[in-house]
Amino acid sequence: MKTIALTLLLASAFTFSAFAKEKKNASPTPAPAAADNTAKNERDRSGDTKTSGDQSNSSADIKLSAAIRRAVVGDGSLSTTAKNIKIITANGVVTLRGPVQTAAEKTQIEKLARNAAGKAKIQNMLEVKAAK
Repeated sequence: MKTIALTLLLASAFTFSAFAKEKKNASPTPAPAAADNTAKNERDRSGDTKTSGDQSNSSADIKLSAAIRRAVVGDGSLSTTAKNIKIITANGVVTLRGPVQTAAEKTQIEKLARNAAGKAKIQNMLEVKAAK
């Protein structure tokens, strides 16, 4: 009985050491490159562009943003990225900001915003992501 237990113990130790050695020799996975949003952060801090903090608290502006958001989220042809754009409404002026996958998405979101906004002015500042 002691011989079987000793054999199992040695076999386990050998297997573990072989696995550890193989793991040690494996090449490490390279870390992903860090995102550099410095230029965009500086642009947003300058006050020249609308950010979510510029959203008006007036009932009409909130309802307008909500109507556009519902239209965008309800469109099954848009990517998740496109559905996460910023919709900022202040004094009846709607600003669309953020990345989209294609020029078609940019056009579709502006069309949805115009349909939901009626006569409100739309500023389309959506950015099409560069192809990788």
